[in-house]
Amino acid sequence: MHPTSRPPLRAYGDRQGDGMVQMSFVLEIAPSATAREAAKRFAEAHGLREPLVATMEECAAGYSYFVVYGHSVHAVDVATIDVPEIRGEALPREEIERRVKTRLGRKIVVVGACTGSDAHTVGIDAILNYKGYAGDKGIESYKGFDAHNLGAQVENDELCARARALRADAILVSQVITQRNCHKENAAALVQMITAQGWRDEVLLLLGGPRIDHKLALELGFDAGFGPGTKPGDVASLLVERLATADARAKT
Repeated sequence: MHPTSRPPLRAYGDRQGDGMVQMSFVLEIAPSATAREAAKRFAEAHGLREPLVATMEECAAGYSYFVVYGHSVHAVDVATIDVPEIRGEALPREEIERRVKTRLGRKIVVVGACTGSDAHTVGIDAILNYKGYAGDKGIESYKGFDAHNLGAQVENDELCARARALRADAILVSQVITQRNCHKENAAALVQMITAQGWRDEVLLLLGGPRIDHKLALELGFDAGFGPGTKPGDVASLLVERLATADARAKT
């Protein structure tokens, strides 16, 4: 069935479309019969019918942790969802290397950093460093890539300068800290800086982090966004395809 013709989706519990879901939360009340009833009413207020309190445990003095099951009255119409997605498959390492060699004929230069006040390098390290993530070796392990990890707390102007000096094909930005939407402000400022300097069309901009998705990255002016679970091969595949396509267009 085509996504646009399927009926609205309801949660699947014991059988299709029964709407069974579970909620977990903490209330400032010690475990008791009153607390159990409070949890049921709290769940009902969130749209659960016939809620069942499966767990009630004291998590601190005067506080209870609850898990409640119930029938959700809500459904979601997939036909109304229009979310940009990254097109293309994750290629095997050997195929990535082959395409870099045969379609580009040169190394892909990548510069990455955690920018602004962000000091968390786990994301950019997972993508760029040799050891990689989840058994997938990082981009610096590829023969067809020249990867430069600038580390943490790199200011946008410093990142721009290094990228231009290295004639980078792509800039990877990792943003983990998100208080007061600083990840959005800092990422957007980088795009504005590169655009003002006149070389936005010369570089691919990729944004990653725990609260980043492709839609947000596009809204901020980046070419692609990667969220949790992204592997180095996912990024390498996108880079070689985007750059090879751009190179072919430039030659025609």
